[in-house]
Amino acid sequence: QLHRADFKEALLRRYAASSTAPRQDFAKVAAAPPADSFPRVQVGGRYLADQLYLLDNPNHDSRGGVEVFAPFVLHGVLHDQSPLLLVDLGFLPGNGDGKTPQLPPLPTTEISLQGLYVPPPPIGFEMGGNALARQTRWPKNTIFLDPAEIARDLGRPLYPRMLALDADPASIYVRVHTLDFSSMPPARHRAYAFQWFTFALAAVVILLVVHRKRKPRKS
Repeated sequence: QLHRADFKEALLRRYAASSTAPRQDFAKVAAAPPADSFPRVQVGGRYLADQLYLLDNPNHDSRGGVEVFAPFVLHGVLHDQSPLLLVDLGFLPGNGDGKTPQLPPLPTTEISLQGLYVPPPPIGFEMGGNALARQTRWPKNTIFLDPAEIARDLGRPLYPRMLALDADPASIYVRVHTLDFSSMPPARHRAYAFQWFTFALAAVVILLVVHRKRKPRKS
């Protein structure tokens, strides 16, 4: 547990440092990104602007809102079976009324994007199966972002990671990205380690008490 806590804290430090790191060549990290780092890359291409996905359970504030994801076709793609890059546009705050916020239009021409090449959000258990397959209108809503379901929905493969766009003061999207260790943060690993140490100490004390030598009783 202590090793896991140290590993996750190291990942968080690397993630924080990645936002100011030099850009890397996307082609070198696209298919096989390093497991313990988060390359900062720049890509060119165009959005599939009419095929957006809304993650409606991010924990930002009480007003609600959605995290918006868009498929991106890289520049120079010549056939329809090349992988798509899923782009995290950021969080769009709601108004507290439970309704989906109004999505601003995306450019349909080729553009250049810059951000961190990061793993997708963790996948949970979605009751009722694949919700995307049952939706016929875009944008599509989901409570868990499963890249395999999105790839099936689009009919095209995805890159193993997604692009989390850099913060932009001119954008209405909130882009404060971090690794999601909410279910098991480093502090919880240390708490479990403390419990195991406590159990071990208690077991040693009990063992010593049970097996201590007793003075023979006088007849």
